[in-house]
Amino acid sequence: MHHHRILFDKYHPGYFGKVGMRYFHRLRNKFHCPAVNVERLWSMVPADKAAEASADKAPVLDVTQFGYFKVLGNGILPPERPIVVKAKLVSKVAEKKIKAVGGAVLLTA
Repeated sequence: MHHHRILFDKYHPGYFGKVGMRYFHRLRNKFHCPAVNVERLWSMVPADKAAEASADKAPVLDVTQFGYFKVLGNGILPPERPIVVKAKLVSKVAEKKIKAVGGAVLLTA
């Protein structure tokens, strides 16, 4: 039955019922972590701060004010326009892209 079960798990997942570990009293709000991509960061910066941003003075963007807690690395940032991003979680790809344009990443608790 053992090799037969392996094939059943492979081609008919869920056939043998519930498997795996249970998580008793799982509170979903502990795992709530909406994400935003790098390409949408500049759309969150207010227009007046975006206009006065320069190479030596970058705007500080706190993504938690917009309901996001994680920054992902999909998309591109405008070249030579640095931005300082405050977030709870930042992927390594996003951090690399932000630092490539001269920006910085600040992690919050």
